[in-house]
Amino acid sequence: MRIFNNIIFFTALVLIFLNSCDQKPSIETPNIIFVLTDDLGFQDLSSYGSPMIKTPNLDLLAKQGALLNSYYSSQAVCSASRASILTGAYPNRIGFSGALGPNSKKGIHPNELLISEMLKEQGYQTAIYGKWHLGDNEKFLPTRHGFDDFYGILYSNDMWPYHPERPNSYPDLMLYENEMPIQVLNDQSNLTKELTQKSVDFISKNKDNPFFLYLAHPQPHVPLFASSDFNGRSKNGLYTDVIEEIDNSIGLIIEALKENGLEKNTIVVFTSDNGPWLSYGGHAGSTGIYREGKGTTWEGGQRVPCIVWYPKEIKPNTVISTPLMGIDWLPTFANVTNSSLSKNKIDGKNIWKTLTMEEEKDPHEALFFYYHVNSLHGVRYGDWKMYFPHRYRTLNGRMGTNDGIPIKYEYINLEEKELYNLIDDPSETKNVYDQYPDIVKKIEILAEIKRSEIGDILTNSIGSENRPIGLID
Repeated sequence: MRIFNNIIFFTALVLIFLNSCDQKPSIETPNIIFVLTDDLGFQDLSSYGSPMIKTPNLDLLAKQGALLNSYYSSQAVCSASRASILTGAYPNRIGFSGALGPNSKKGIHPNELLISEMLKEQGYQTAIYGKWHLGDNEKFLPTRHGFDDFYGILYSNDMWPYHPERPNSYPDLMLYENEMPIQVLNDQSNLTKELTQKSVDFISKNKDNPFFLYLAHPQPHVPLFASSDFNGRSKNGLYTDVIEEIDNSIGLIIEALKENGLEKNTIVVFTSDNGPWLSYGGHAGSTGIYREGKGTTWEGGQRVPCIVWYPKEIKPNTVISTPLMGIDWLPTFANVTNSSLSKNKIDGKNIWKTLTMEEEKDPHEALFFYYHVNSLHGVRYGDWKMYFPHRYRTLNGRMGTNDGIPIKYEYINLEEKELYNLIDDPSETKNVYDQYPDIVKKIEILAEIKRSEIGDILTNSIGSENRPIGLID
């Protein structure tokens, strides 16, 4: 009898153990909302110093979470930047450069692991609402790359028949739902509102499931549009109206999280794909003190706002000056969701301990600033940023107009290497290349290592670790 009772007792213990293994961990898997704006400038939020644009919802997010003031887009142009965010790799490592247009033969390669695919493997529900821009052929569509739901546009909102410089050179801009075009977008006024409502509905629908929501606003990329609720409301011009509607969108999303009891277990990231398109004047944002804008590797082209909110782990009023980049999100989300990475080499780092202030060490030894097809323009190393000879565009102090028509850029050749201390000289006005030979030497070594990995057209370097972009047959 005693033996029998012992067997029963032991069996019960085994069953309890096995049952506990099947249960969800005590720490819930966080939901993730990634909000990406298009061409938002560093100084386009009041929390980042805008004197005119009021963004109370984003300001509150920053107050309750982390404001990053040295965060960079991975490249100063749309498709490349977005590919990098979703894959964790420098865009030129995976064959991306520039902005893909309609009917492109290029797109995201099927062998690349995207955040959406990584999280799907963990049981997440996934959605993208807004701008995709990683290829418009059916094999490149977001629903073929880990997203359960898509509502939005496949490329930039100015690639339509009404382009101010190239009228009738693009086909109709189509609004898609999943893989079907459902409407010609002759008027984009309600798009921000619609994308917001889609996001709110997605949150409510998936309140009992872990989810990844990628809200990729086409605004404030030109042409600018605001709904009737916001058009003219700010009294400071259409650009301000657009940003304040985006801020309102954030407020509605946070409200939806609270209504569904999800605010304590949802990570929210808000940022931009690159800096502002300065040639559009009053229809573009501001870089503040930073030099140049979109389409350049100077600070104004790639240093952008970034706010991270997660009250459970991120302390209020956190300000992070550590240099971080769009390549960092995939490995960071992999860490917080216990997800597996692919065998493909990536460039991003897990920055979670930086965001939570558990670690002050810079996760990157250096950040690399590529542009065009595969041109290494600059390297950030600690407080220093060095540029290599290259050609870049500038307005040279001229101001654009307020009519939505861009003015022409000038093109300048940077003839010699230049070095700037971004702490002492954030506006990059004082070249100190000759004063710090040791810093220059270190950066040169780091640059050469990166060139050997992924190449550099400017020095005729061929990388050994590049991967191809996706191509249609």
